[in-house]
Amino acid sequence: MGPDRRPPFAGLTGQKLSRMLRGVKTPCYVLDAAMLRRNGEILLGLQQRTGCRVLLAQKAFSNYDCYPLLAPCLAGTEASGLFEARLGSEEMPGKEVHVFCGAYREQEFSELLRYADHIVFNSPRQLARFGPRAKAAGKSLGLRVNPEHSTQEGHAIYDPCAPGSRLGVTRARWEAEMAPELTGLLDGLHFHTLCEQDADALESTLAAVEERFGDLLAGMRWINFGGGHHITRPGYDLPRLERCITRMQQRYGLTVYLEPGEACALNAGYLVTEVLDLFQSGETRIAILDASAACHMPDVIEMPYRPPLFGEDPQEGGLVYRLGGPTCLAGDVVGDYRLPALREGDRLIFGDMAIYTTCKNNTFNGMPLPAIYLMGEDGGLTRLASFGYDDFKYRLGSRGRQKPQR
Repeated sequence: MGPDRRPPFAGLTGQKLSRMLRGVKTPCYVLDAAMLRRNGEILLGLQQRTGCRVLLAQKAFSNYDCYPLLAPCLAGTEASGLFEARLGSEEMPGKEVHVFCGAYREQEFSELLRYADHIVFNSPRQLARFGPRAKAAGKSLGLRVNPEHSTQEGHAIYDPCAPGSRLGVTRARWEAEMAPELTGLLDGLHFHTLCEQDADALESTLAAVEERFGDLLAGMRWINFGGGHHITRPGYDLPRLERCITRMQQRYGLTVYLEPGEACALNAGYLVTEVLDLFQSGETRIAILDASAACHMPDVIEMPYRPPLFGEDPQEGGLVYRLGGPTCLAGDVVGDYRLPALREGDRLIFGDMAIYTTCKNNTFNGMPLPAIYLMGEDGGLTRLASFGYDDFKYRLGSRGRQKPQR
């Protein structure tokens, strides 16, 4: 993640900040309508200039109350399974619904066909099992390929081109497993190899895709470049991306799809939290927050990364605090930050909290889920959702299943 994720607070004015700090119960997420619209407009411009089609990868951002902000700028949604496919179909009506899953379930596939327009398979075996049925239902079919070209640095967990990867078909497997009748089912090829990267990584990946699968592209109708493109990040090399898109369109006559998640909601959300306790542990100043890295920003631990914090001055002044959550997990630590002297009750705002948070958080240790607010372009706050004990209990047993309506 690192410095390329900044500036995450460009949309905050003094008035908006005051409302966020005083008007909400912590911890809570605040989604930024102005930043979502800004990201959408960048993606719309890319499509208008090149003719490509951009999808929202809902695995990164699926707060559907915000879909009306993004829908005018996008071709549709990308899903990882039945529930996301249904969500995209219901909440972005009239738009394309694409789905890729590592393996589809027999008992869900018929329902999936009700929602998805494009279905991408992960193996020739799954294509043989489900492809004819999907084709008969009028769906556009694809197969995920593995170009065996790693561009990740330091994030092996996100590298689908690593040896032994379970994602995508290598050319060797294609030759061994793809019968001509299976190839005849396909309308397109899909690859997803990037993670928060610039267009130079895509450019080198495309060279590997062409080297291994170029002879197959002429018989396809579309190619999906997957996600991981940091298109809306300041400084991203848009001209290079556009050259990559145009070249593939002209050389092979393909429709090009991209399915970014982060680019749609980059820097478009905040996590507001309160300081509960302060103490010294050896030489380290500790601040315990009412927000948890493990529960409310899990990529901090999984990636790992250090999220930006409003008011931090890493260069000089202030004191260094280790900010952590209240859970029993020893590693529930957000990071070390240089800040003005803190007091109990102070409120802090982490940036870039729209992505991989509300769709990925959890209730480990019985931690409450943060409420979700939308900050309008006028700075006003609207509560979209709130959670309590009933939500925690509902997920865990039979006597919690009568979930009250909100």
